[in-house]
Amino acid sequence: MNIRAVIGKGFGDEGKGLATDYFCSKSPGTLVIKHNGGAQAGHTVETPGKRFVFHQLSAGSFRMADTFWADSYYPDLYKLGEEVEEFNTLTGICPKIYCDPGTCVTIIDDILINMLLEMSRGDKRHGSCGMGINECDLRTGAGFGITVEEVLGTGEEDLLKKLLELREGYTRLRLSHLGIDGKSLSSEAQELYDMLGASDVLSNWIIEAQKNAEKNVSICGDVSGLLTSRQQVLFETGQGLLLDSENEEYAPHVTASRTGLYNPCRILKKYGLELSEAVYITRSYVTRHGAGHLPYECTPAEIGITTPDITNVHNPWQGDIRYAKHPGAEEFVRPVLEDLDECGIEKTKASLFITHLNETDGKILTGEGDITVEEFVSIPVIQETFANIYKSYSRINRECDD
Repeated sequence: MNIRAVIGKGFGDEGKGLATDYFCSKSPGTLVIKHNGGAQAGHTVETPGKRFVFHQLSAGSFRMADTFWADSYYPDLYKLGEEVEEFNTLTGICPKIYCDPGTCVTIIDDILINMLLEMSRGDKRHGSCGMGINECDLRTGAGFGITVEEVLGTGEEDLLKKLLELREGYTRLRLSHLGIDGKSLSSEAQELYDMLGASDVLSNWIIEAQKNAEKNVSICGDVSGLLTSRQQVLFETGQGLLLDSENEEYAPHVTASRTGLYNPCRILKKYGLELSEAVYITRSYVTRHGAGHLPYECTPAEIGITTPDITNVHNPWQGDIRYAKHPGAEEFVRPVLEDLDECGIEKTKASLFITHLNETDGKILTGEGDITVEEFVSIPVIQETFANIYKSYSRINRECDD
């Protein structure tokens, strides 16, 4: 049994979808675990003649890899149906989605509060994607979580009653804490605020969420049995290591979830399993979509980017995707070593997966100068940190080298 964790080494958009698809292509019947974040993830996979951006389905779905939502993942059942339908239309297939009984969902109120909060920050936005992940995490942590199992097992009227009670017992207090009182709002913000008082908004969410859950999701009563029944289990991480919720260096412009090995190791320990390989994904340069510090930031022209990123397009929450060069080798490996050390994982299990080498003529771009990938991986600290090196010179994973 091979257990891998695919982890973005930077701020996201490193190529985690490509890497997930690549490893799933090597082992039919892989189970891919989504363990952090939620529907905000956008993992792009391109195969000959097909391209898809995965959000809640695993990026191994082209390879018929099933998806498992862990108890630390926050799915958006309302949006799930659209993704499943689009993928099925493209491919004629749709692998199964399994769910831990303790998995809690993002609800419409989380998204509305998230949007209102970002609007209230004006030009000091944190770069949130507006999908309500942090609000869902805070609400769940406060004892107001709603599981997928509850959505499936509760009648429509009873679920509406529960959500209305949640608004009275939590949502209004949360708005008050944020200083959002429905006064002096822009017309756009006022519309969102009014939706938080409309019961039909909740009713519409319930109808769609229950329909999508009933059609596409199976609650797994024997998680241990599901995991051990597969030859390969792969943790597909959302966002990047530098956006980890515990990363004080880049706070407050970080995500609400753990983006490194913390969740994979926690889950594996629960079922008496061990990680085989931690694969850290990086482009040959650095990107960041959203606000916050970005060392060695530069223009797309300095990177050599001549075509727009059609996945990470401009949006009102995160603006344009940003570009930068890597730090020197010592700083390059530091976050990886810290992540391994936190979870007690030996360096022999760490690997590096470098993507987008086709865009930089096979070079790694650093603030200390650009060098060939061969020179980069021969640097002692790189050799000492990573047991394996995977290289992609194409957006299509069949051309990866290892």
